[in-house]
Amino acid sequence: MSTPVRILTPCGMLGYGYSDADFWACVDLGVDAIIVDSGSTDPGPYMLGLGKTLVTEESYLRDLRPMLLAGSKHHIPVVVSSAGGAGTNAQVDRMTALVERIAAEENLSLRIATIYADVSPDVVAARLDDGRIEPNVRGELPTPQDISTSTAIVAQMGAEPFLPLLTEDHPVDVVIAGRAYDPAPHAAFCLSRGIDPGIAWHMGKIVECGAACAEPKGGGVLATVYPDAFELTPLSPGQACTPLSVAAHTLYEKSRPDLLPGPSGVLDVRKCTYTAVDDRTVRVAGSRFLPADGPTVKLEGAAIVGYRSIFIGGVRDPILIGQIDAFLERVHKTAGVLHPALATGEAELHFHVYGRNGVMGETEPSARVPHEVGVLGEATAPTQALADAIGTTARVGVLHLSYPGQMATAGNLALPLNPMDNPIGPVCVFTLYHVMHSDGLDLFTTATKEVGS
Repeated sequence: MSTPVRILTPCGMLGYGYSDADFWACVDLGVDAIIVDSGSTDPGPYMLGLGKTLVTEESYLRDLRPMLLAGSKHHIPVVVSSAGGAGTNAQVDRMTALVERIAAEENLSLRIATIYADVSPDVVAARLDDGRIEPNVRGELPTPQDISTSTAIVAQMGAEPFLPLLTEDHPVDVVIAGRAYDPAPHAAFCLSRGIDPGIAWHMGKIVECGAACAEPKGGGVLATVYPDAFELTPLSPGQACTPLSVAAHTLYEKSRPDLLPGPSGVLDVRKCTYTAVDDRTVRVAGSRFLPADGPTVKLEGAAIVGYRSIFIGGVRDPILIGQIDAFLERVHKTAGVLHPALATGEAELHFHVYGRNGVMGETEPSARVPHEVGVLGEATAPTQALADAIGTTARVGVLHLSYPGQMATAGNLALPLNPMDNPIGPVCVFTLYHVMHSDGLDLFTTATKEVGS
């Protein structure tokens, strides 16, 4: 490799937005690929279970348009992974339709490749029977019911499905992929150019989040990749990558700091070095990749388990705040008398007290008594009607139930929203979150099409 590989990731998630000026300033200096992630399980299972997207269609169009124009102008590939948020086949097709729309509006001629990641329940069930699915972090194997009730199942692909589409012998203009391990497309592009796997995977692990590795974080990042090292530079002139910020992001979303498992092996960062090249760029070296015995994928499945209704309000009475736990427990018991489904466990009612321990719950270390708290009431039930009824009962209880030492005779709760009770709709859970052994390409299908003039 006579010259380094330059990969531009304009933002940490497609649809989150980025600076056009910073983007074009980087592109016009020369890059070899534009690669961006579009999905995550961080928001929970709703995108997979309900087919929802992470952001709006308008946000996708805004972010895709400069990328496609740049790719066409400079003849470089544009790669989008985990399309739509969950990376289902339907979301791949929806993202592809947006690319086609932009191509028509901008008079672009594009060769688009798609990679699909949906997995049949029959395939999952067969591999469960064959012992090819590992227990999850709780030590649990999926049950046949977990598989059959899933409204959607995807496999998180590694680099293998991308490689045939990113070779210089058979180039495509755009790749729209289903659910993928976040670093996979970045690593695949480098692997197709002969980069050492340790360097390729470590670079991908950091830059898939854009300039989250910079100070201040956010926006886009340019990776300049050499055979034995890579350098990271944020796009915005007001940002800087530092050895500390880049090293810290290596640990992001990992259970241990030294060995980072992935679909086809483990990234070993025990001997890595992080060196400032200048006041904005950091060079990373020493990464190693330890191949696994065979490729694996992470299965993700989701199912609808009920319906939710919520209300939110604020409490400022110090007398009530001082006994809020006992008070909310009385509200729960009162609601349970009126709605037997709470007592049987068919429905659930939870309260989150923000300003005190709404984020950390029982693990909150602070014992400070706040001057006000926010109460979020959350009712979940088999039907929306029952969830709404329980939520309304709970809201009325929090608003009007008396408490020892009460001096006020008006409502206990300041409600900022109207309507006060808000149906959220279907509630999903992950039914599958397990590692499954694969053959690398056996679960994923690809297709190509020509669009535009």
